[in-house]
Amino acid sequence: MDNVTSYVEEHKDRFVSELIDLLKIPSISADSKFKNEMITTAQAVKTQLEKAGCDLVEICDTPGHPVVYGEKIIDKNLPTVLVYGHYDVQPPDPLDLWNSPPFEPVIKKTELHPDGAIFARGACDDKGQMYMHVKALEYMTKTNQLPCNVKFMIEGEEEVGSEHLGWFIENNIEKLQNDVILISDTSMIAKDVPSITTGLRGLSYMEVEVTGPNRDLHSGLYGGTVGNPINILSKMIASLTDENNHITIPGFYDEVEELSKKEREKMAEAPYNENEYKKKLDINDVYGEAGFSTLERGSIRPTLDVNGIWGGYIGEGAKTVLPSKAFAKISMRLVPNQDWKKISELFKKHFESLAPKAVTVKVNTHHGGYAYVTPIDNDAYKAASKAYETTFGKTPIPQRSGGSIPIVSLFEKALKSKIILMGFGQDTDAIHSPNEHFGIWNYLKGIETIPYFYQNFAEAKK
Repeated sequence: MDNVTSYVEEHKDRFVSELIDLLKIPSISADSKFKNEMITTAQAVKTQLEKAGCDLVEICDTPGHPVVYGEKIIDKNLPTVLVYGHYDVQPPDPLDLWNSPPFEPVIKKTELHPDGAIFARGACDDKGQMYMHVKALEYMTKTNQLPCNVKFMIEGEEEVGSEHLGWFIENNIEKLQNDVILISDTSMIAKDVPSITTGLRGLSYMEVEVTGPNRDLHSGLYGGTVGNPINILSKMIASLTDENNHITIPGFYDEVEELSKKEREKMAEAPYNENEYKKKLDINDVYGEAGFSTLERGSIRPTLDVNGIWGGYIGEGAKTVLPSKAFAKISMRLVPNQDWKKISELFKKHFESLAPKAVTVKVNTHHGGYAYVTPIDNDAYKAASKAYETTFGKTPIPQRSGGSIPIVSLFEKALKSKIILMGFGQDTDAIHSPNEHFGIWNYLKGIETIPYFYQNFAEAKK
């Protein structure tokens, strides 16, 4: 792998240009209006996998959006790495907060990215990070240095809970057999502080609907006589946490994993500056569960957040209306041992119990997934750590992430494989937010680092 740096340098303009072309396609899995764009993106990924050296690439239909499967098998006696990624992206709303159109990628220099960053929806999550693996394969095949077999499973439903990926895995167990699963859909602590994500939180995503009168009413004639769904919904949501920001749902914490004092002290060794954290977010202070640090609140503790709330009149000017309905989307991030299906039921039962007789409540579960923790003493983790050491010149720090990749726990259960999370993004990349971006330096560094993982893992399995 000695010439990987020069190969990346020689081809970097093309690598960036190809990613920009991929980012131009609005592959929004949550919105059915973009079904054709989803298919177009899958076809683009297929084409690039073929160009990178895969001998077999298929667009595999599912009951939802298709999965792109590719493979390069050089010797069945060698170990096999399965690369997972996703080509779907979050909706770009609110559009007015973007400094440039979300599907018209632009490169801008920033304080954190003096070499430039690509601003576009999906730049970091996950098209940019997924495409690093495609280009890493290109390097290894073009220079005849691929040391093991590689398979790709690139899906189109991650941003909507990977609803049909379990179905796909169940129907392709033999095809997907591997020795380790490699994913880049997470971040590093900083550009000069590499890290490997060793844990992910689980997720339970709910939607609630509160209904009062059978139609919108005049707030003067009816105000004070019937239940206002927005007022009531606001009170119900407010009661879901107490003055210490503990979640009040009965049974919610019953299975929560409590880390030891030693483990928490180890976590605290990670470089972190709270003043810089607040400055980056333009906030006066942090906010969260009492008794835990900011790093702990964002990784090892469960949370409950309102992701959207609406109802009544929100147009320009005034309309004195008492609404018939109010809605909210609520997500709960979960930690090891919490069963997302059980938590969803606990939420539903509790939320319904909060409603006064003046309204009716409907609670729906959208999707969810389990938390995941990977050990740091296996061959795959050591191979990843050594790869970062080679290209960054320092040992990466193991860290737990606050994010969720719901399908990860299913991978281990169904495919009996460990998962390695080699992320190259940064927390400031604004994933799921307006002005999402991915540093070009990070993108190219990922392409440079990934081949060393293959080399190290293959050597460890000899």
